[in-house]
Amino acid sequence: MLEEALGIEASVRGNKILLQGREKAVSRAQQLIKELQLLSAKGYAINPGDIKYLLKAFNTAAKGPSTSLKEFFLSTIPVSSKKKFIVPRSKTQKKYIEAIRKYDMVIGIGPAGTGKTYLAMAMAINALLKKQVSRIILARPAVEAGERLGFLPGDLLEKVNPYLRPLYDALFDMMEAEKAHRLIERGIIEIAPLAFMRGRTLNDSFVILDEAQNTTSEQMKMYLTRLGYDSKTVITGDITQIDLPSGKPSGLIETEKILKKIKGLCFIYFTEKDVVRHKLVQEIIKAYDRFERSGDEEQ
Repeated sequence: MLEEALGIEASVRGNKILLQGREKAVSRAQQLIKELQLLSAKGYAINPGDIKYLLKAFNTAAKGPSTSLKEFFLSTIPVSSKKKFIVPRSKTQKKYIEAIRKYDMVIGIGPAGTGKTYLAMAMAINALLKKQVSRIILARPAVEAGERLGFLPGDLLEKVNPYLRPLYDALFDMMEAEKAHRLIERGIIEIAPLAFMRGRTLNDSFVILDEAQNTTSEQMKMYLTRLGYDSKTVITGDITQIDLPSGKPSGLIETEKILKKIKGLCFIYFTEKDVVRHKLVQEIIKAYDRFERSGDEEQ
């Protein structure tokens, strides 16, 4: 990764790393390795994904790798988990975390795999651990992704549970399953379809609305007016993946137009550069963007 990002040659001999190349590039590599050693000594388990995204940031950073690294790790989110803390992997992710800390309402819009829901979940768990809120509420519209699944067996909760699975996945990735189940049973963490929000006032809560592009205008207005005292909300969505019936406008797209000038809330926009899934996902998103643009031009 160092070789590819900085245009140098790197090799390992025992406990020594040998670097060859242009002086400036070798100096940057040396500085980065020293910083990574310090982080490792402080107990952070560095994985290849962290290095990949840090390198990408350092190559575009004006102040050099050391400053960028410190800035990145100042934005870490401690969570009660298998991981000691969660780190933003792009400038937009860092901006997103800072916005959630500063504003009571943040709307994150961007393609799949950019960490919108995952980072919001991390911030919610962190707020709960710090006793900044007394509960976490995770909501999602129960809309099928282009398929008609037909009759689902079970009671109401069992019917909607498959739609909420992505929220459970993110939660269990950050918190031990047993502890998460305990908090869910006690109502401290609530995972529910958006329809369950009607008529409620959500005080002292961290509320996340996921897949908001699949809300109708009425649902979005209903959700936005639920927020009570001492609460925060993060709304996430991908306006390129709308599963609403044809002719139904997306509440998230309308929200962009209606709320843009309101102070006290913040819109954060992600691009394919912020994708933190398999590198193919980034290329697939670019390919679809090109295809959709060419289709619009033809029309």
